[in-house]
Amino acid sequence: MNASPLVARLTQVKKRIANFARSCERDPVDIQLIAVSKTRPAEEIRIAFEAGQRAFGENYLQEALPKIRELADLPIEWHFIGRIQSNKTRDIAARFHWVHALASAKHARRLSEQRPNELPPLQVCVQVNVSGETSKGGVAPEETGELTRLVATLPRLRLRGLMTMPPAGSNEAEQHRIFGALRKLRDRLNAEEGLEMDSLSMGMSGDMEAAICEDATMVRIGTAIFGPRQ
Repeated sequence: MNASPLVARLTQVKKRIANFARSCERDPVDIQLIAVSKTRPAEEIRIAFEAGQRAFGENYLQEALPKIRELADLPIEWHFIGRIQSNKTRDIAARFHWVHALASAKHARRLSEQRPNELPPLQVCVQVNVSGETSKGGVAPEETGELTRLVATLPRLRLRGLMTMPPAGSNEAEQHRIFGALRKLRDRLNAEEGLEMDSLSMGMSGDMEAAICEDATMVRIGTAIFGPRQ
């Protein structure tokens, strides 16, 4: 395929992230771009990697595993960003570096038990359903402390932070409200529970400006890099 359009879109996204960060008086180096590669072939991931992208996010295990195998020659940092199913935890624990949508104690324990000993601890963000939408996964804000405390005790997991998504079609003010609430929740739990969460996974193609201004440390961008989903 012609690599030029993909590389151009990736470059433009990185410029947008840097511009948004500076407009909010943040250092762009504090924000990691996760290129969401679901539905995209391994060939396009390789092109993005060769253009300097290192972290890629996948939503579906059955789609991700063949790509991970095909791209095993590259030191890619793989992020699992989809909903976790109990029958998929073993492969998630063995194949990924990060999990962004942990939402149950059962899955936390399984991931810790199944993480291979030769690998470093699995980096974990707990998903919080800040908006309260029934269609979204995640724990309620008032239940987040219980799960984060558990994750912090599990030997093969490393609690890194929290993740959320605003409602589809939400306006900028609502995006700021939801992202700001996640930041405040993380900071409160760190202070009250003695946790050391340093990450906020929030912001996608349509709302990354608000997320960056509310201290996102990772933005998950797919369409703006790879084009419309296949």
